[in-house]
Amino acid sequence: MAVHIRLSRIGAKKRPFYRIIVADHRSPNGGRFLENIGTYDPTGEPTKFSIDTARLTYWRGHGALPSATLDRLIKRQAREAAVAPAETK
Repeated sequence: MAVHIRLSRIGAKKRPFYRIIVADHRSPNGGRFLENIGTYDPTGEPTKFSIDTARLTYWRGHGALPSATLDRLIKRQAREAAVAPAETK
């Protein structure tokens, strides 16, 4: 079973909101999933991105692959977290 970590859209028309889910690669995008590990709201200013890093690490350790978009969002969050402490000085 190939497991992927990906975004699943649940928002209304022209109001996107996404869940970050862990699912079998054969499951449809709005269908069955194994676990919900976070959310992503691109409409807010600034965009809201929250993810359970412990569960992300767990699933990656068991061979789950993040989608390209989610991988980009995770890297952006890590980059912003690294810059934030430097700005407070």
